[in-house]
Amino acid sequence: MFLRKTIVKANIKFFGIQFLLINLLVLFTYCSKGKNNPAVPSDNPKIISLTVDITKTYQVIDNFGASDAWACQFAGNWPESKKNAIADLLFSSEFTSEGQPKGIGLSLWRFNVGAGSAQQGAQSGISDEWRRAGSFLNNDGSYNWQGQLGQIWFLKAAKERGVEQFLAFSNSPPVQLTSNGKAYASSGKSNLTPEKFDDFAVFLADVVKGVHQQTGVKFDYISPVNEPQWDWSDGGQEGSPFMNKDVSGIVKSLNVALQQQNLSSRIVVSEAAEYEFLYSDKDKPGRGSQIDAFFNPASSDYIGDLSNTARIICGHSYFTTSPFSRAVSIRQEAAKKTASVNNLKFWQSEYCILGDNAGEIEGNKRDLGINSALYMARVIHNDLVHANAAAWHWWLAVSPYDYKDGLVYIDKSKTDGNYYPSKMLWALGNYSRFIRPGAVRVEASADQASAKNDMLLVSAYRDAGAGKLITVIVNSDIKPVNLRLSVKNGSVTAVIPYITSAEADLKPASVIKTSEQINVQPRSIITLIGNIQ
Repeated sequence: MFLRKTIVKANIKFFGIQFLLINLLVLFTYCSKGKNNPAVPSDNPKIISLTVDITKTYQVIDNFGASDAWACQFAGNWPESKKNAIADLLFSSEFTSEGQPKGIGLSLWRFNVGAGSAQQGAQSGISDEWRRAGSFLNNDGSYNWQGQLGQIWFLKAAKERGVEQFLAFSNSPPVQLTSNGKAYASSGKSNLTPEKFDDFAVFLADVVKGVHQQTGVKFDYISPVNEPQWDWSDGGQEGSPFMNKDVSGIVKSLNVALQQQNLSSRIVVSEAAEYEFLYSDKDKPGRGSQIDAFFNPASSDYIGDLSNTARIICGHSYFTTSPFSRAVSIRQEAAKKTASVNNLKFWQSEYCILGDNAGEIEGNKRDLGINSALYMARVIHNDLVHANAAAWHWWLAVSPYDYKDGLVYIDKSKTDGNYYPSKMLWALGNYSRFIRPGAVRVEASADQASAKNDMLLVSAYRDAGAGKLITVIVNSDIKPVNLRLSVKNGSVTAVIPYITSAEADLKPASVIKTSEQINVQPRSIITLIGNIQ
């Protein structure tokens, strides 16, 4: 979420300078008649050997997702044609007659269980009504299932378009339960007393059951707290800090509530605000080292043996994505710690571009173009390859803001307006549309020359059920490259490329035999789909 009090120090290193130069040179980048066709070589590009070993496996991919906070509460009330078009962009797995994907086929949808600041209006203390959230809970303890209608529309639209996984998340307990009667905290203190943990748990279980009865959508996962390390005292949005002991107590109460209502939803924790909080206290004693806190049996906060608790630890990529070397090392440390716990998986559960990112890219100012898309694709790559993330979730699926936080942008209008797909939408689609739940990441290694150049990033995934090999290549450089693809312990004779660039939005190109060189255009993301023989 993009109101943070974290200060990111500028630390401009080589890649930062190079990335800035690329942004300045965008108007002068490579241009030719065949620039969108990877079968067309040009300018004698460097030839790189890429080897994929389909038997050397890493994590299984669970899903790619995004959240409905906060604009879907209004966009869900827009005219049918426009909100359906937005839903198609986010959820559709269909193709046009020309083979163009209609959307990015998200495989998980995150539903914001609001705390009721929207019903409080101006009295909520949250000045921007677009950051308030509705609630199903009435003051008398009854439920109004019309309380989040716009979000419910998108929830059902996701299901209708084939999304199979759903997650309900809470930024704050409902205002009827909080200590200060608001959806944000006071003086950096937890806004829910331990005496209210059971009530909060019953509320969440009631929401899971009620939404299923009203819509037919079952929440596979429920996330009761979000970024508990931050103070959430500025009234910028709903939120509450929690100590690890509070998180543990809430989860234990929620586990009981789900059992009592015979609900199978699994609880995920803890949506850590930054990766370091997963494996260190950093500057928040009692709120960090969360892998040990929640999944070490010796911990007093252990929740790993609860019936409805998933063996999943969630963290957010914010403020750790630049410079490249730092991004890699932090993710490797998180992966190492996760791997030390038996059967524990890691999900990157929220990200958008925040801060100054060591001078590489600024989070402010909306960007519908390729610059932000390339940066986003690099983050996805690092999270999947170096953090071994089994899931990757973007923050705002729909945004009205002048910020790098949206997949689809809309006019800040509650009833109607225009919508604007971003290149970040399609960059995520290079992963989400083709790497489906159950696919497994496999070894992908380039030759020595390219391995030293972080401007070219490659990852590969095997979908055994579909018999597909999916290879994603991110070329941030202003120069094209040619790839020679070889597959070990299997055979792929041809691939279909899908390209996102300044000129293309997940655009398909002609089939290429793997015996030929594959041309990867400058400043592009390309996904290669091949049948495994």
